[in-house]
Amino acid sequence: MESLKRLPENLKDRPAAIQQARREGRRVIGYIPGGFFPEELAIAAGAVPVGLACGCDPSMLELSGEYICRWIDPYCRTQIGYGVSGRDPWYCSLDLLAVPITDNHVRAIADVLACHTTIELFPFGVPHMKEPSTLQYYLHGISRLKEVIERRTGNLITDSKLREAIALCNRERQLLRKINLRRRERPASISSRDFIMLQHGSHFLDKQSMIELLEQVDAESQAAAGNDPAGPRLLLTGSTLARGDSLVTELIEKSGGVVLAEVFDEGLKWFMEDISVDDDPLEALAEGYFMKRICPAWFRPGGERRDFLIDLAKDLDVDGVIWYHLMFRESFKVESYTFPELLNKKAGLPMLVVESDYESTGAGNMGIRIETFLDQIRR
Repeated sequence: MESLKRLPENLKDRPAAIQQARREGRRVIGYIPGGFFPEELAIAAGAVPVGLACGCDPSMLELSGEYICRWIDPYCRTQIGYGVSGRDPWYCSLDLLAVPITDNHVRAIADVLACHTTIELFPFGVPHMKEPSTLQYYLHGISRLKEVIERRTGNLITDSKLREAIALCNRERQLLRKINLRRRERPASISSRDFIMLQHGSHFLDKQSMIELLEQVDAESQAAAGNDPAGPRLLLTGSTLARGDSLVTELIEKSGGVVLAEVFDEGLKWFMEDISVDDDPLEALAEGYFMKRICPAWFRPGGERRDFLIDLAKDLDVDGVIWYHLMFRESFKVESYTFPELLNKKAGLPMLVVESDYESTGAGNMGIRIETFLDQIRR
């Protein structure tokens, strides 16, 4: 599709466009893309939201070793490397970095950057249980974030502006859902790799420009002939799928697998539901980003996430599940031991667990394991 071909060039040009926006007086609000930062707050303040979704950079991993131990997960260590390097175009553009603290790995990003950089940070806690009291805690956190963004930008975030921003982001969510559903068709009109690229692009591009791009992709995908690979149909899930971390999807494609959906807690967006524009806007954001979102592996009770994955696998009629997590992300590591048995019991499906530390040395072993898994499914 022609629109998808333009996306890499748009992303390449984006840092320069952001710097121009800063010269014109707009502020840039960065965030760790774990799904708990409401972009609408930045948009309503006239700021530029930037999701720091890049990863899998060995040079940044190596640099981070001077500031943090190796036992922090590689995505979070990569963010530390980008931040302290002073060379990353995204981090160098930031006027404020919002860090929703979901676990100690993400907390390390905030702690190290606060100590070793001049980046202004706003860390705020994300509770690990879904109940009325924790919803109020999260609401209090994003209310404080709203005040910080207002002070940093000099712009008041009114309810009307916030509702406009919610409607804008809802349009992006609706288009992502619509395009994603086409992947179930036979033949599919868009691949897993292309859909992941769209999601990563949505963290960086101007929101209106991203919506226009998605509308073009939607129109082109309706007319596209697509292809109907005969390989095993898969659900891909795990901890983090950052921009640049394409090894697992490339190996699946190379082995003849077809990914119908990706469910990750960092790097990709939760777009399955819209945010209400009829209720109090801050409360609606808290409800949508915290209560309605499927919880990550570190949340409790964990049954919601497990049931969602099993129901999705059944709904998609996949042949198997590949679980891809990053090394040292212990909550996912623990769940990877218990979920395969549950998946097999409730859905009759096999699961393969693969792990990455962003080092190329593990690529060969991962490729062999994926190829063997798909061969077993074919029998």
